[in-house]
Amino acid sequence: MARTSRSPGAPLVIATRASELALRQARQVQHALEARGVASELKTYRTSGDRHLDEPLAAIGGKGLFTRELELDLAKGKVQLCVHSLKDLPTESPPGLEIVALLPREDPRDALIVSSVVGVDSLDDLPPGSRVGTSSLRRRAQLLARRHDLEVVELRGNVPTRLKKVDDGHVHAAILAAAGLHRLGVSQRISTLLEAPDWLPAAGQGAIAIQIRADDEATRAVVAPLADSQTMLDTRAERAFLGALEGGCQVPIGALSAASETGRTLWGMLSDVSGRRVVRGQMPLDLAEPELTGVRLANELRHRGGNEILDSLRRAQHLPAPQPE
Repeated sequence: MARTSRSPGAPLVIATRASELALRQARQVQHALEARGVASELKTYRTSGDRHLDEPLAAIGGKGLFTRELELDLAKGKVQLCVHSLKDLPTESPPGLEIVALLPREDPRDALIVSSVVGVDSLDDLPPGSRVGTSSLRRRAQLLARRHDLEVVELRGNVPTRLKKVDDGHVHAAILAAAGLHRLGVSQRISTLLEAPDWLPAAGQGAIAIQIRADDEATRAVVAPLADSQTMLDTRAERAFLGALEGGCQVPIGALSAASETGRTLWGMLSDVSGRRVVRGQMPLDLAEPELTGVRLANELRHRGGNEILDSLRRAQHLPAPQPE
């Protein structure tokens, strides 16, 4: 495949989705490059997922809905790098592409947003029957495991759209990633943060990923120094855990590697969609081989009932795909 060459000294072209949150994340990369004397410009995309916001995600396909167009242009050399939320990327990169750096991680936790008319500020205090919005199987499962008396409804759209649906009364509450709320400057909307290990985020949540062509050594030399070593270490364990459990189907999985009393610990969970069967575990993080920690924890959970959960999910039909915020 022919690739478009970049003239010496020309700005790096950064591919990003056109949502406000995606743009803010891409601008963080721009600012980091600028601090190192590297010029760049943004190229924005409306992906197939963005163009079908009113259709069920399961009906239009799952993997790559929000990254495919960016990655195709990266592979062709039309852009030099893509900026993504790490949690939105599959654990295996497309052939010829590579995640080369992660910026310092923002708050990885989930946040509960409650309508002002409800008059409470915690998950446990929501009245029975309250409608809670999310498009995430992981959040749905953890919600139902904790509060089976709540009604969980699908909530799509970008962060401002989801917040408006809370304000307009479509739902009584919603769960979003705290990182996105912080980056958009709307942290005041957070009613409470959902704390690990009782509530686990998506693997890689809060981390901004920079993806390049694996053979583009010039871009690698410029971008690789932006990598935050702690973020890289933690998310390597989380994504190894995710990869060892995913099995090619959509699975409610949570993972977080973070500081604990004994050093750093990897926590993990997987569940069926109803939240009735949940398997949890934890393991000290192997700093030399974080992926090994992820695989070992995944195997432990498999042996404690995870295999049965995974088998039932593989047989299930019409599992909704997640959507970026």
